[in-house]
Amino acid sequence: MKRITLILVSSIICFFTANAQTDNLFKAIQGQDSIMFNITFNTCDLGPLEELVSENFEFYHDKGGITMGKRAFINSLKNGLCAHPERYQSRRELVKGSMEVYPLAKDGVIYGAIQSGRHRFYETNKGQTERFASIARFTHLWLLEEGKWRFARGLSYDHQTTDAADKEANTFENEEGIKQWLAQNHIPALGVGIIRDGKLKEVNVYGEIKKGETAPYNTLFNVASLTKPVAAILTLRLVSAGKWNLDEPLANYWIDPDLKDDPRHAQLTTRHVLTHQTGFPNWRWNHSTKKLAFNSDPGTKYGYSGEGLEYLRKALEKKFKKPLDQLAKEWVLEPVGMKDTHFYWDGSFNESRFAVGYNTQGIPYKINKTTAPSAADDLVTTIEDYGKFLVSVLNNEGISKAVAEEMVKHQVKTKENKYFGLGWEIYELANGDYALSHGGADEGVKTLVFLLPKTREGLIIFTNADDGYKAYDLLVRSYLKDKGKQIIDIEMGKK
Repeated sequence: MKRITLILVSSIICFFTANAQTDNLFKAIQGQDSIMFNITFNTCDLGPLEELVSENFEFYHDKGGITMGKRAFINSLKNGLCAHPERYQSRRELVKGSMEVYPLAKDGVIYGAIQSGRHRFYETNKGQTERFASIARFTHLWLLEEGKWRFARGLSYDHQTTDAADKEANTFENEEGIKQWLAQNHIPALGVGIIRDGKLKEVNVYGEIKKGETAPYNTLFNVASLTKPVAAILTLRLVSAGKWNLDEPLANYWIDPDLKDDPRHAQLTTRHVLTHQTGFPNWRWNHSTKKLAFNSDPGTKYGYSGEGLEYLRKALEKKFKKPLDQLAKEWVLEPVGMKDTHFYWDGSFNESRFAVGYNTQGIPYKINKTTAPSAADDLVTTIEDYGKFLVSVLNNEGISKAVAEEMVKHQVKTKENKYFGLGWEIYELANGDYALSHGGADEGVKTLVFLLPKTREGLIIFTNADDGYKAYDLLVRSYLKDKGKQIIDIEMGKK
């Protein structure tokens, strides 16, 4: 038993050490890349190359041929692109999110790294404005020589003189371009989170949380119906722990007074709620009576419903004798590390970081400071916190294998190639791939998230404007590439 324990502990240590090494390696190569291009290539200050480039350097270019040796490489820059910087200047820009780094090791000791990605090149002729020149792919080999990272091999290939495929993505790689785009589309603040390799890799927040106040990294957004996935995962964790049953009648714990005389209330289950098959309207106040009523029998028809999630909340609170926010704190927020997520305005967070919502005319809405938790709406959180949550979903943390399979099963069809699982919309993509998604929309709130479990990717979009949806198509195509296009085609009825 002791031997097994020691092996397990050793494995855990190796796992976390390996991850830490990989993260440090990425940062190290990213730093060398910055010196190579931002400091040398883009300014024609070639001095740092003496230390940065390996003596046995080799460079292969699909247009410029082969260059062998450090001296030949430096001279090619000196006598070529950097011959007359006062008359001509070239600038390289790394395509955001494209860079990947892979370690090379022997006997567990890292000796090198392979860096790959895409980069754009711009050129400026004297008296003219900068213009796009080309976009290309690159693969670089870095070696540790005498304890220093040196550029040993370089390949630059697939040069294209048109940037049509990446033109839209480039909008979000230039700070000034982002500001202009947001202003043109009446979106004061935009938050974007990028998940790759099952980790939250990027958090970017742009614009202003209110007039004249720059949106900080930890901007607090109302995410509207993105509250629902958090409530759903809370419930699925309780199911996995054997404390809740997907198919037990909710009437065992809660019966809404409006439904006490309708026998169909006895049929309602958690599965109906999480798949939006309760038969309820979205909200009861949409009815002239303002009372909750069935539009259809439970389990017979898809109908998106916030009332369903609120019905589940009341049942959970009755059984566990705790408010939803306390249950979520114990079962989701604290285990995941979500320290900046709030179900209502309880005075525990810095309100000066909150992104005020705006209408299409750029007029701010009055802030709705909720005073009680909801399972369907009004969660206040950050890109980073929600990113941690989505990563936990990718990893099925706190969820049994059987429940995880139920979560992504096609429980009910909502349109062609689109379904609802337990708490998530499911897009059926090509080659057996799929995406999980959920969105949120209220006055001054438009939010959307995607998860690609097979490739362990994800995208988070938070905005504070009625026009925030305008960012969806652009960002989904830019960051999710072909899978993003498939998702959009499904929404447009093209697939």
